[in-house]
Amino acid sequence: EEMVRQGKLTTIVFVRAINHKGQEVSGYIDYAHRLKLESFEPYFEQQKKLLPRPSDLSFYNWETQRSTSNATPNFQVIADNEAGLLFKNKRDRKVINVDPKARPGDNSRRIELPTHEHLQVVLYDHVTRRKS
Repeated sequence: EEMVRQGKLTTIVFVRAINHKGQEVSGYIDYAHRLKLESFEPYFEQQKKLLPRPSDLSFYNWETQRSTSNATPNFQVIADNEAGLLFKNKRDRKVINVDPKARPGDNSRRIELPTHEHLQVVLYDHVTRRKS
């Protein structure tokens, strides 16, 4: 969390889960952006379930087929690429590929987290290189 707050690391969190209406939702969350908007203590203490929102980088409701994508202060969404959904870091301009069959990109790594609260959680950590 500290490296994210300092801007040395950006993390995209992919979450696939069932919302309070019983609908499957999935999306990509810019962790640093969400940290600035709300406290993550209730999530870490498991008092609240982390769910993607229509205002996040990417959101999809599998029942209603509602789909959104939004740029954040840290990432630009590239959705019309042949490689599928990509996110471009605005600080170092490196592209993060979230396709599980592809390499995530330079200075990035993909970490699948075991979870009982969600259907799937994957972290995409990207060490940012500041231009000098």
